[in-house]
Amino acid sequence: MPAANVSFRLNGKPVQLSVAPDRTLLWVLRTDLGLNGAKYGCGIAQCGACTVLVDHRAVRSCSVDIQSVHGADVVTIEGLAEGEKLHPLQEAFIAHDALQCGYCTAGMILTAYDFLLRHPNPTREEVVAGMDDNLCRCGAHVRIVDAILEAAPAMRGTQSP
Repeated sequence: MPAANVSFRLNGKPVQLSVAPDRTLLWVLRTDLGLNGAKYGCGIAQCGACTVLVDHRAVRSCSVDIQSVHGADVVTIEGLAEGEKLHPLQEAFIAHDALQCGYCTAGMILTAYDFLLRHPNPTREEVVAGMDDNLCRCGAHVRIVDAILEAAPAMRGTQSP
């Protein structure tokens, strides 16, 4: 299969690649671009470990073909902070110790980012429901929900990382 030329913005910077068109965004990010925040978990878009933002929406990068992000704005956990200043969600996850092994953390934070853009003043029950499709095998769910609720006020009115 011939290589496809793909251009998109990654963490605010333009990227142009020539890659096999059937490659997934996850493997292009990890292997070709060296960004390892998105993790390979289940490989079938069920666990959330590979979540990134595409045009401000959380997507499972293990099931997104690279051609579908042509012209899009892609943000990984590595691009969420502004320089040395962590994003409010990152700060809240640290403050609430909302991680243990860290494998799910990037996906949790980016899913929460999308969720809070659409639900800027959520209840605890809404956060639990909104995060239900992201798995944490360590059992940090209560602390994750607490962190998201703490970050919500700081994110109100936010449009992009």
